[in-house]
Amino acid sequence: MREEKIIVLDGDHLTLEEVIAVARNNIKVIIAESAEEAVNRSRKIVDDIVAEKRVVYGINTGFGSLCNVSISQEDTAQLQENLIRTHASGFGDPFPVDVVRAIMLIRVNSLVKGYSGIRLGTVKALMEMLNNGVHPHIPEKGSLGASGDLAPLAHMVMPLLGLGKAYYQGELLPGREAMEKAGLEIIQLSAKEGLAFINGTTVLTAVGALATYDAIELLKLADIAGALSLEVHRGISSPFEEELHTIRPQSGQLATARNIRRLIEGSVYTTEATPDNVQDAYTLRCMPQIHGASKDSIAYVKRKVEIEINSVTDNPIITRDGKVISGGNFHGEPMAQPFDFLGIAIAEIGNVSERRLERLVNRQLSKLPSFLVKHPGLNSGFMITQYACASLVSENKILAHPASVDSIPSCENQEDFVSMGTTAARTAAEISQNSRRVVATEIMAACQAIDIRQAQKNLGKGTQVAYDTFRESVDFIENDKDIEIYDELNIATNVLVDGSLLAAVESKIDLDIQFED
Repeated sequence: MREEKIIVLDGDHLTLEEVIAVARNNIKVIIAESAEEAVNRSRKIVDDIVAEKRVVYGINTGFGSLCNVSISQEDTAQLQENLIRTHASGFGDPFPVDVVRAIMLIRVNSLVKGYSGIRLGTVKALMEMLNNGVHPHIPEKGSLGASGDLAPLAHMVMPLLGLGKAYYQGELLPGREAMEKAGLEIIQLSAKEGLAFINGTTVLTAVGALATYDAIELLKLADIAGALSLEVHRGISSPFEEELHTIRPQSGQLATARNIRRLIEGSVYTTEATPDNVQDAYTLRCMPQIHGASKDSIAYVKRKVEIEINSVTDNPIITRDGKVISGGNFHGEPMAQPFDFLGIAIAEIGNVSERRLERLVNRQLSKLPSFLVKHPGLNSGFMITQYACASLVSENKILAHPASVDSIPSCENQEDFVSMGTTAARTAAEISQNSRRVVATEIMAACQAIDIRQAQKNLGKGTQVAYDTFRESVDFIENDKDIEIYDELNIATNVLVDGSLLAAVESKIDLDIQFED
């Protein structure tokens, strides 16, 4: 990720890594001068429409199935505010701060492309909320993913109008109070602006973008976990030789095989095939094929995300030559299907990791003490960690049911086919959290097994770093009476979440999700 103090938004060049920088590292943003000019050109067209009293959808008409109801010029401002007040109808827990920040960032980046007819000052008001840490309270449920993310985006806008709720400096406040404490002014919306704010795929894209980034990291961590397990089992290294994979040149498969080779390079704990030991179980031998399939899916999703975060997704669109086109760019289907793929791909990583965990804790498969504890019976060791992971991967199988195949008509059947893309993104994010816990558990169990085998030294070039880094935070478990396993698992998970384990390994070797020569 590039180290940047300010990210310049022009509507065309925002990257996934920059979304993460703003969402999680609080990097500030500004609008490019060229984008400001584009916004002003687009706004002039809307102002001319209002001045000429032409009837145009979204500017001086009702919305959705009320598109044929004309609104007087003096009521256009109230029309936009009413839109926000009534559309903010979400339900459930609020989105976390990083998701909210990603939502605000992506919306600003879309608006500055200059196709939405919004005033520059209004766009800057949202940008200043982001830069000053005023984070709207946005319930996570209530969007159909078409016409865009109407309900959650309306919640995003509420504090700008002195309405709703927002977090400021960790405190949930009435929207007006949060804005005042941050030294920001309340605004009044003008023609087209309420619709420009809320009609688009921004929420589902933000949720899915963060889940995609996390999935990319998880794929690399899964390779690390698998390589550690391979060494515990004295696994055969030949299934990772490059020639085997160049004759089936799937990019993710090639990348995984190379990752494993780099991770185990120099290890004294991998073996060659013999007449008595011809091949390992699938979860070890087929890591390139299994992990690689998920890598290919997630690489595809990343490409789709980076298109969407630089797209105009509201309606109607103000073209450069002054046309106002009522179309369907708000429809979430182009991202709903990819985010369903994302959830499936991450679920498979959890599935295979849990099966490797079972091989570690099962003495019949590992030839180690039952449940990786020196005195089983008095101690249960890692017994229930596998139960917990089995529960998570089973839940993932339910969550991975595709949301995009469902639709419920809305708005008097005007909006008769919706994407459910926000549900797809939200479930993919939850699957990611579940699978990360499983991978963390596998790494914890593999390190426990390494200690039992007294194999702490002479691991591979990458796995040695992984083991050493992990042991800086998580200790060997000698007896049940010395620990509360939940706390140990949380610490293990945090080593993955905070990025320290992956950063340590990648400081020594490169890990990829796609194969590049």
